[in-house]
This record gives sequence, C-alpha cells and structure tokens, in this order.
Amino acid sequence: MTPTDPPLAVLVKGWPRLSETFIAQELVALEDAGHRFDIWSLRHPTDTKRHPLHDRLNARVFYLPEYLYDEPQRVWAARSVAQTLPGYAEAYRVWRADLRRDLTHNRIRRFGQACVLAAELTGDARALYAHFMHTPSSVARYAAIMRGLPWSFSAHAKDIWTSPEWEKREKLTATTHGAAFGATCTAYGAEHLQSLADDPGRVDLIYHGLDLTRFPAPPTRVARQVNDPFRIVSVGRLVEKKGFDRLVAALSMLPDDVDWHWIHIGGGTLGTALEALAADLGIGDRITWRGACNQPEVIDAMRSADLFALPSRIASDGDRDGLPNVLMEAASQKLAILSTAVAAIPEFIDSGTHGLLADDAPDALAAAMTQIAHDPAGSARMADAAYDRLIADFGMDPGIARLSSRLTALLDG
Repeated sequence: MTPTDPPLAVLVKGWPRLSETFIAQELVALEDAGHRFDIWSLRHPTDTKRHPLHDRLNARVFYLPEYLYDEPQRVWAARSVAQTLPGYAEAYRVWRADLRRDLTHNRIRRFGQACVLAAELTGDARALYAHFMHTPSSVARYAAIMRGLPWSFSAHAKDIWTSPEWEKREKLTATTHGAAFGATCTAYGAEHLQSLADDPGRVDLIYHGLDLTRFPAPPTRVARQVNDPFRIVSVGRLVEKKGFDRLVAALSMLPDDVDWHWIHIGGGTLGTALEALAADLGIGDRITWRGACNQPEVIDAMRSADLFALPSRIASDGDRDGLPNVLMEAASQKLAILSTAVAAIPEFIDSGTHGLLADDAPDALAAAMTQIAHDPAGSARMADAAYDRLIADFGMDPGIARLSSRLTALLDG
C-alpha cells in the first residue's frame, strides 16, 4: 500500500471480455479523463482474443476467487480481516436477509467475494463502482458496507430485467445501503429503474455512445445492383435474446432471386443447435460461422457486407438487449441495419429512416431482408441517415463527461 494507490475500485464480471467492449471503451475514456482506479474482476478471462482497447488500459487488474473452494485459504483469511471492519456485522445482516430470499450458491459466493474485496482493498480506496446491477453490484454493496464506503453501479440489460424487484429497490434506496448513484445506458432502462428508486435522481441516463476515433471512416460503397450477391452479417452471442434462430428460419424463406450469404460472428451456447437447424433447412452451405472475433475482424466484415441483421427479442426468462453497441458500429461503416423494436433499439433506429425494425417472426424478418435486397438505393439512404444520427447524437464524449462528474462527486463524498 502506497499513497499513490488509486482511490476508486471498479468491479466487473470478467476481464477482459470481447462481448463487453463497451466497458473497456468507458474505462479507457475515464483514464483519459484523469481517473485512477483498480479493476477487480469476479471471473478470469475465457476469450482467446483481446480487443485493442484492453491493451490501452493502464489500470491494475485483480481477480477475486471465482469459486470460493478454489482459494479457501485466501477466503478464510479475508473473512478474518473483514470481521474486524466496522461495518461487517451490518453487511452480514444485510446478506443474511438477501440469502433468505435468494438461497443460492451464487448468493453465498457473492458474500465470500465481498469479504476478499473488503480485506484486500488498499487503504486509499474511497469508493466502489460496479458494472452490472446484479452480481458485481451485490459484491460491491456488501464490501462497501464493511468498509464504510460509498458505491455506485452501471446497469445495462440482462442485469436489469432478470434481477428481482426487491433487490433492485434495495440497491436504489438510501436506507437499505443503496448506491449513491446508478447509471444506465438506455432511456428504456432508466425509466424502469427510476420508478423503483427512493429518489429518481439517483439514476442517470448515460448512453455509452461510440468513440469514433477507434473506427475507420466508412468505406466508399459501390452502388449495389438488385441482382448482385447480397451479403448479410450479424455480430452477437448465440443466445436466445439475440433471436438468431428466427433469423436462420427467415433466411430459408428468402426468394430465389436474392443471392444471399450470411456471416455470423460471436460465440454462445446455441451454436451447435443453430448449425443443425441451418442444415435441416438446407441452407448450411450459405452460412459462415466465424466464432468470436476481435474488433478489427468485426469491422472488416461490416465493411464488406450489405446488411447488418440483429433480430433481438425478449427471452423466456425476461432477458433482453439494451441498445447494442454493434448497431452503432454498423452505422459507423454506413452499413444498412435490420433489427427489431425491442427494448431501447428504437432510441437509435427510427424504422424506415435509419434502418428497418421488423417483428421478430421469421416471415417478417424475411420480408424486411427482401425489401432491403430489392431496394439498394433505399437501403443506402437509410445507412447514410443512421451514420448522420450516430455522429450527431451518439458520440461517446457527453456520456463520459457526465459519468466522470458523478464519479468525482462520489470520490469527494
């Protein structure tokens, strides 16, 4: 421990993660704005590739025990230290109340990780900031109570819509050791969280936006002719809320005069099932499954495509997207966009102006893709409009300035 230790501890689910480049973008920008922090990760990395942003970050990275049984000596030593902290008894009481309503191994792990965090934080730490409102925020909240520190969070999508209401309310209420502030990246999410908070001002709408300095200028696109090959690209995890099963079904419905090929980028648990579905529908040879790719590979794929498709929907467990950054990335390359009117997507895409928002049923997706394939000039106009909207309203800097101000006030008490 030295006087130069950073005053802010940032909690994340895992570091680094290709699927969470919006977090890396934010943290690099906060460093550029003068903030100093350590990263505390609840999980070790599983991706084999890194984003260039990950290499730009100067913050130290510490890993909490991913599972308590992996490091029992560290956990028990940390708990012994945590029990000497002035807020331990209250943190234990709060956790026990949570455990009665959520009797899971995950809830037990959260408290063990919080003990390690509280014990190992440097003496210069003055505040905690967690990305995601569910597990990372619980760890931050318990540790903050132990140490008598303020805490805050940034909420995104799944963490909002799959967390129980009682837990969200308590994390947004001062008398139940709630966050000093919460940031969220869509108006759709902000309105929901503000309705649960003791003070709506506790929740800020802060769009991630896009750091356009990280992206090349859009390519000069040669006007596509109706009968030219039609190249479709999608980027996203192969999970239910992304809707790729319905997109595969929709692709099988495209008319014979659309000479299409689809490239999918991303990992996910449904990969084997979707490849089998494509084979059953007789379209497997028209699909390329690229798996996880780094940012330069994603942008190259977007620059050579004619359409970006993301058929998001609400999953059976309530999980859903917020405003996926990949839509803005596609717009940065003047790539026509097809998506759905789910969650906050309409905050960026006005259907018919900046792209098309279809119903997520396969026949509706097929009809929208056919419309775009048959109207190259119209799709180019929508791509230009989406690019203009991105430049005008969805840059990164305003959001970073607002978040920097909130974090500065948090650190100043």
